[in-house]
Amino acid sequence: MISRNLIALACTTLLLSACAPQDKQTITVSGSSTIAPLMAEIGKRFEAQHPDVRVDVQAGGSSRGLQDARSGLAAIGMVSRSLNPDEQDLSPFIIAQDGIAMIVHASNPLDDISSEQVVALYSGRLSDWSDLGGAAGQVVKVHKAEGRSTLELFLKHFKLDNAEVHPDLVIGDNQQGIKSVAGNPHAIGYVSIGSAEYEVKLGAPIKLLALDGQPASTAALLAGQYPLQRELNLVVKGDPDANTQALLAFAQSSEVADLVEQHAFIPAP
Repeated sequence: MISRNLIALACTTLLLSACAPQDKQTITVSGSSTIAPLMAEIGKRFEAQHPDVRVDVQAGGSSRGLQDARSGLAAIGMVSRSLNPDEQDLSPFIIAQDGIAMIVHASNPLDDISSEQVVALYSGRLSDWSDLGGAAGQVVKVHKAEGRSTLELFLKHFKLDNAEVHPDLVIGDNQQGIKSVAGNPHAIGYVSIGSAEYEVKLGAPIKLLALDGQPASTAALLAGQYPLQRELNLVVKGDPDANTQALLAFAQSSEVADLVEQHAFIPAP
């Protein structure tokens, strides 16, 4: 015979189960490694206001963001450029603006580089720092991997074919690029201006080179003077649910403008 204590325990368990809060909804956001650190902070602030929602931010590159948003693996994709004509099946939500900077080690005497020099370096026509007015030493070219929008924009801006680029090191996200250049006085690479400025503030020994006489800085971007600019977008396919819509609106709102500026990006107009 079942004891009264067991029956009471069973009833209590059922009552607690019935009264337990529903599991949190997880909103998966994937894609651009440029946007991911900022989006992670936006997600934390959104979660504080929406305790029934969890925001899961995963990097991997803009191509992943596009694919995951299209396939439904992510509710939101992160794409650090404007959408191409063949990507109009997705809806973009711009959250900030950024640029791409050429970076070298802080000890490098070079302060400025021209587009012609960038092309000559990455196509192999120049290979020594003395060719650019620096101290003699083999240039170590750091290049982005396929699937990164930073790579796409770099190739497009400098009219380079990726097949003609023979890098010494291929990296994924901005952090890898910054660490690679910070750890090698002979290296050169290209990364997000916002990410580079943010890391410089934290003490990373890198330098952002002016491009064609225009400083690589958020100030130059704000003034419309720097030539290599881009949008930072969140993208969705179809009609997102209410919580996802709320997150998109929150990411574009003045409530996160301080986070955008902390990451050295420019708030969206």
